[in-house]
Amino acid sequence: MSDEHTIEARIYERLSKVIDPELGRSVTDLGMIAAIDATPVAGETNTYDVRVRVELTVEGCPLSQTITNQINGAVASYPDATLIPSIEVGSMSQDKLTQLVAGLKAERKQNPFNKPGIKTRIFAIVSGKGGVGKSSVTANLAATFAALGYDTAAIDADIYGFSLPRLFGVQSQPTNLNGMLMPVTAWGVKLISIGMFAGADRAILWRGPRLQRSLEQFLSDVWWGEPDVLLLDLAPGTGDMAISVAQALPNAELVVVTTPQPSASDIAVRSGLVALQVPMKVRGVVENMSYYEHKGEKLRIFGEGGGARVSEQLTHSLGYEVPLLAQLPLEPELRETGEAGRPAVLTKEGALRSDGIGETFKNLAESLMRLPQ
Repeated sequence: MSDEHTIEARIYERLSKVIDPELGRSVTDLGMIAAIDATPVAGETNTYDVRVRVELTVEGCPLSQTITNQINGAVASYPDATLIPSIEVGSMSQDKLTQLVAGLKAERKQNPFNKPGIKTRIFAIVSGKGGVGKSSVTANLAATFAALGYDTAAIDADIYGFSLPRLFGVQSQPTNLNGMLMPVTAWGVKLISIGMFAGADRAILWRGPRLQRSLEQFLSDVWWGEPDVLLLDLAPGTGDMAISVAQALPNAELVVVTTPQPSASDIAVRSGLVALQVPMKVRGVVENMSYYEHKGEKLRIFGEGGGARVSEQLTHSLGYEVPLLAQLPLEPELRETGEAGRPAVLTKEGALRSDGIGETFKNLAESLMRLPQ
């Protein structure tokens, strides 16, 4: 048998395992549980009505149903009595929200990804020129990491040619908590992009300090939690943003994307050679659009050997091995599905595909995580 006070205490303890999907903290740590009241049901043995009053960070929180379902589950699955949950959902007072946000900001105060001992692997996806599928590679690689169970985040650092919102089907804006932004989550990946903000369809003419500040804001003004993996989709070439990334994230690891033809691979080498001037290390090369498979035959539409050339030249110039990590096929589905708002490496249900493209990206993701930091 149980009593009301025991049930209330144990339910509170169980709710400490319910995690807010955006903030990555338990609803009890965040002060979201305002009250728990257990009342015996008349005429029923060891049966209680349990009312839980929940205060979310913002009114109309898009993930309120997810949190509510988890709380319902935690109450209904209580093993020592029959509990009938009733969840009342409201929002925090402005004072309580201000105090919560101030506490979260105080923990960080600055870019959280360059602190000593940070567990996050940071991969900057770069290319020498546009049009080689760098953003598609970034989106599908991020979706793969998430499908494999990694807590995954991605920053669209291509300020001029942002693509990730479209590739992930994102049309909403980040939630603003008193000046702290919550990244938008799509297909299991936490995302931020200048393309999510009003007026982003207009041409952007930023340079130098303003570009650097945009990256700093993406890093320090967004609540990322502690992701296992952070991917950055950089603008093509070796301009201001590449330098800003090197300054803000010296622990970032470069992955160079190229296509097979010499006109692309020769330029791709330059993006990798940035590592001679900054502390970042080049982890490998991905050759995109390597072949088109037709009736069992691999057609080399754009020639061949570009990825191997980039790998060999960077290995020679940098003085350490820069492997060719993957050769991705030219698949119309990658473009068509991606432009429809779902990374093509995923099924409609969000699981990693088990065919060739799924296996290729799975191997790529696992290869990157096996590399020593």
